[in-house]
Amino acid sequence: MAAKKAKIFYRERTKVGSGKKAPKFKLVAIAGIEMKVYAKHVRKQELEQMAKAVGAELVFLQVDKKKSQDEVEV
Repeated sequence: MAAKKAKIFYRERTKVGSGKKAPKFKLVAIAGIEMKVYAKHVRKQELEQMAKAVGAELVFLQVDKKKSQDEVEV
């Protein structure tokens, strides 16, 4: 049986304006590997480097911008 590939889940931050030089992504979850992350926000290049170093797949989580942020669908 082949081992499952590790995954790093991330999404775009909601309160970053375009043109700002702030990190644009938020790390949401990590599956299949043990890894500690100390940054709250990261750049895409940093995510790609982390994934390459540990052999993980990056998974982008889509955010529905039409729904209110207070509204949670379960």
